[in-house]
Amino acid sequence: MSSRFRIEAAGLVLALALAGCGKGADDRAQPAEQPDRQGVITSAIAPGETATRVTEDPRADQYYDNAEAVADGKRLYNQFNCVGCHSNGGGGMGPDLMDDQWIYGGRLTQIHQSIVEGRPNGMPAWGGKIPDKEIWEIAAYVRSMSLPATLAAQNSHTPSQNPAPVPRNADNHAGWAPPKDTTNNYTSLVEGPGQ
Repeated sequence: MSSRFRIEAAGLVLALALAGCGKGADDRAQPAEQPDRQGVITSAIAPGETATRVTEDPRADQYYDNAEAVADGKRLYNQFNCVGCHSNGGGGMGPDLMDDQWIYGGRLTQIHQSIVEGRPNGMPAWGGKIPDKEIWEIAAYVRSMSLPATLAAQNSHTPSQNPAPVPRNADNHAGWAPPKDTTNNYTSLVEGPGQ
């Protein structure tokens, strides 16, 4: 092969590469829809707080008393393999979702925030990977797992198969409380040496 041919071939390859720059940038897969309001929801997860700092997220309103959202959330919970870590709500590698003990808050908005942002030691952040509407539906299903109506409807060895819609009054709490039988009441101040 002559050196002239090599130079011409290299020039052609370079020209094609440069011509392709920027092409298809708009065709790439775009991230899932983002919420219209960014930011962190302040939670009550601060030991010693005497008043709740939980903020209400108006986007949650449409998922209360919404059986269809809970049913869609159940489907998505399985499709996104949440069962891989949380089983059918009974826990496994991830925490139990059917009890009343929530490390990062059990209100619908707090569950949504945990799914969006992820949590240390294993919970991945799904924000930007799953459309926000679907995250709300998964959060509604997860919140429904610990409702008395869902627990009462359990008639097989597989829990959470008959989820109840989340009533608005189910979230009339701060979302977090000290674990039962704890030796710390989370309200006393402890002073160290020299204080």
